[in-house]
Amino acid sequence: MLSQGKVSKLCEELLNYCGVGANLISHVADLNPHKQNTLLPGSRIPVIAPTEIAKFKPDYILILPWNLKDEISSSLSYVSDWGCKFVIPVPTTEVIS
Repeated sequence: MLSQGKVSKLCEELLNYCGVGANLISHVADLNPHKQNTLLPGSRIPVIAPTEIAKFKPDYILILPWNLKDEISSSLSYVSDWGCKFVIPVPTTEVIS
């Protein structure tokens, strides 16, 4: 699983609170070049550019900023080529193709 979306303090806290680390999420993609090639605090999940997602071909992409789910899923529509699905954890868990 890979996560896509703005690496905000809230997203980091949610992952850390739930004990989610690199053993569950291989990478986090973020548009901000200043956050790329770093590790999330606590979870130590590597941050990559969204253009690198195709290299990993994840089965699922976790969209943490749920209010941007339409924008993010639209910009990553090509991931359906390999059957990837989007998981939105809040406000209610939702899986979309």
